[in-house]
Amino acid sequence: MTTSDLKVPVRPLHVEIDGAGRYRQAFCVDDVAAMLMGGWPQSAKTNPAFHRALATSLDAMELYVDAETAREAFVHAAHTAGMHVLPDDMAEMRKAG
Repeated sequence: MTTSDLKVPVRPLHVEIDGAGRYRQAFCVDDVAAMLMGGWPQSAKTNPAFHRALATSLDAMELYVDAETAREAFVHAAHTAGMHVLPDDMAEMRKAG
């Protein structure tokens, strides 16, 4: 078994990647990387936050960095692209109302 065969878990998240109110779930670094490579808005792929999130998630898949670092980079990239991430944004969304 190689490190790429392992599913490295992350704290679960739901990202609004398919449009307003439409969320996808991620439970492992592979899920995060798949969203970055497959469903990320083309216009956001030029942002440095996207590139950092992708590189960090690939490093986490190989166990070079911890999964929480990859998750944080992903959440930052999602926010930069204008997406909500649950549960991270719950307090903000409750205030907005």
